[in-house]
Amino acid sequence: MHREVQKMREIALVYLDRSGGLQKFVHDCKKYNDSKQSYAVYRFIISINPSDIAELDATLGNYILHNPIQAAQIFQSVCFIAVKTLSLIEQLQTEAQISILLKPTHLPPLPSYVLSLSAFPFNYTSQRFYMSEGVVIAMGTVTKYTQGARFLCTEETCPFSEGFRYIRVHLPGATESATVRNDFVCSLCSSPLQEDMKFRVLGDKQMVEMIDAKILNALKGYSNDKSHFRIQAFTVFLRDELANKMKIGDHYKIIGIPACVQNGLQATACIEVNSIQLCKPSGSSFVSDNFKHLLSLTSSSCWRFTAILANIFASQIVPPGTYNTLKLAILLSLVQTCEKENTDYLDLLIVTSDTLVIDRVLNYSICLLPRGIRHPPCSEIFPSVSKDKHGTGRASIQACSAVLAKGGICYIGDLSSYKKDKLELLQSVLESRMTTVFIPGKKYGEEADQQVTVSVQTNFWSFVDVDSSSKKPTHKDNFLIGQMDMSLIPPNIVDGFGLLIYNEFPSCKLSSPLVHHILKKAINPEAMLYKVSQQFRTQDYEEFISFAKNLHVELSSEAESLIHGYYLASRRVRRGSIHGSTLSASALKILISLSKAHTKLSLRKKVHEEDALIAILLFESSLTLKHGKSALCVAPNPVFPFDLSDENSLQQRDSYLMQCHQQLLKFIGAYAPGIHTNEE
Repeated sequence: MHREVQKMREIALVYLDRSGGLQKFVHDCKKYNDSKQSYAVYRFIISINPSDIAELDATLGNYILHNPIQAAQIFQSVCFIAVKTLSLIEQLQTEAQISILLKPTHLPPLPSYVLSLSAFPFNYTSQRFYMSEGVVIAMGTVTKYTQGARFLCTEETCPFSEGFRYIRVHLPGATESATVRNDFVCSLCSSPLQEDMKFRVLGDKQMVEMIDAKILNALKGYSNDKSHFRIQAFTVFLRDELANKMKIGDHYKIIGIPACVQNGLQATACIEVNSIQLCKPSGSSFVSDNFKHLLSLTSSSCWRFTAILANIFASQIVPPGTYNTLKLAILLSLVQTCEKENTDYLDLLIVTSDTLVIDRVLNYSICLLPRGIRHPPCSEIFPSVSKDKHGTGRASIQACSAVLAKGGICYIGDLSSYKKDKLELLQSVLESRMTTVFIPGKKYGEEADQQVTVSVQTNFWSFVDVDSSSKKPTHKDNFLIGQMDMSLIPPNIVDGFGLLIYNEFPSCKLSSPLVHHILKKAINPEAMLYKVSQQFRTQDYEEFISFAKNLHVELSSEAESLIHGYYLASRRVRRGSIHGSTLSASALKILISLSKAHTKLSLRKKVHEEDALIAILLFESSLTLKHGKSALCVAPNPVFPFDLSDENSLQQRDSYLMQCHQQLLKFIGAYAPGIHTNEE
């Protein structure tokens, strides 16, 4: 056995030399040596590529993968000899003072190296490297733990009453009491050992709760996936340089060593993390042939492709041709989802009396994204703080619907069901895309209060029942033409949403096709009622949206001039004598976001005037619902003024939109004459 160990030490030295690890080790030693301070423990991180080391020596490669704690001792011996031979750290006295952390760059892509808490058996006693992945659903605050400690024999005549013979170092899965306690005895004279407190080495520790990414499918509220699976959260420990390297709501791959932590009578499975890798969503690289064919057929117009997309969208839920404006707005919001910060967001607020149908359409739509979350009314929309469940009494920030919907949609249901404080918080998040969690220090064992800021990168969808709104008594009797009674919701909240949509059908007057559709679906829920449902399947829309949302689009100068011209003209027209302009501060951003979304939906990379026109018509329609008509005076349903049934109706719509373009140019010329626009 000694011969095998000696051979592995030699191979470890060769690997360190070839991989550059030895050079890094010498550099790290220099920092310790320059400090001239004596430590109980000198900690070194060694990066290990399992493939490379297995090529050098299969035995050592296997030893690292399956006995990482013992393998670290191999590298510990090599590093100690290197320090003494090269005189790298003058203060170092014993091999026990060197602590080695092996960080594998990856693990073999084999099932036996993948750890899943939703699969049995869960072998947490093997203490070898596993790879696991999941979404961060809770994060604790960073606390201290004992990285290493020096103990001395209490018998003064014992040789071990001085020096660095007894060094305790934290091992994966070990509790604080395993590293530091008062019942250790000297191996030479059996006298009690006592810690030399001035040599205690402290490190950072953070507890994080992760859960299998399958939870995102369960939180959609509805899914076509009929499979059943078990989901359980698991605790991971981030130590030292890995503390604060995770963000709540993000999806990570981790490599670590599983362990079982005992807390009284309760045992908790956990993973000591060695390396972290952020999982970036992979977008679709193609669209279906049917969508490509449709795009080629409609290439003569910048408006037809998106019109037909909206017309046939969600045909499993509502008949083609119904709710077209709403469906176009949904598609625009879907393609404006991204996990990057400071991106373009597009939030939707729908005013309707047909809450059941609208709810079904919205629920169907969020299932098209990997991160479409239906917020359950019994939980919190935004992050909250609670006591850590492991009995430490420390604060733990819990991820809620808005954070788990990162890069997707958070559907929060009926807006009128939320109380004033929740609405005020929602308004703040809509404006800043940030939320702050307050942690009272006294309550959670901290010296001072803390405030943790969490980024909220999602689009919000909600609806308001117009019938509920009409039941609330209101004293306002001076509604402007086109303005809706939104007295149930504070005006600032309504302005916070990018688009306000009113569905086509008035209360208690559903269309005949919709009634027939609902009845047929009630009889046979799996039935494909329309040919387009077979030609453009739900999966096709998923791939289409995944492809379109990742397109990088740029504004053309013509589109930018049209948007700025409309924005300035509207500010002048929609100006009250008391409160000034009724346009929100975010109006320009919303217009640009809508224009870019229409461009993505058209599978183009340059925003044209035609895209800007659709954005302006949708936005002006939204403003009309909020504040009444302006001098631009758009139709009640400006983007889909009539049914799309054949080629002639599409041609008729194109002619109508061209007229709208001319009307818009005249409006800009009258109220923002300094803006240069392209007159046709």
